[in-house]
Amino acid sequence: MNKLFAPSGYWQLAQEDKDRICNGMGAKDSALATLIPNTMYGLDVTEAGNIHDFMYHVGLDLADKEEADRVFLNNLLRIINNQGGWLAFFRRRRALKYYEAVHHFGGPAFWANKNSLQELAA
Repeated sequence: MNKLFAPSGYWQLAQEDKDRICNGMGAKDSALATLIPNTMYGLDVTEAGNIHDFMYHVGLDLADKEEADRVFLNNLLRIINNQGGWLAFFRRRRALKYYEAVHHFGGPAFWANKNSLQELAA
């Protein structure tokens, strides 16, 4: 079993809340999400994506985003290292690409629905 890191609130989520917040890889409700696989060379990494989604959902500031991105990479590597095998090298390279993507381009997904219209207009 993979021992993944997540805030305690993630492990306490009701399934309906998890389904509402999390969707594995890719930003929820994004057209690109359907193009980003939840597997890395056949290895299911959905749970790492779900934890990342949750951390983006509850995060409040840039430090929270950066922590969520680091946890995402850490969890991907934990899943990969637990599986082992000859594909591990290629999966680690893919994990770094996923991390770089969320680190550089995840801002809109993180900041979505964080500010009210009044705060945006100020």
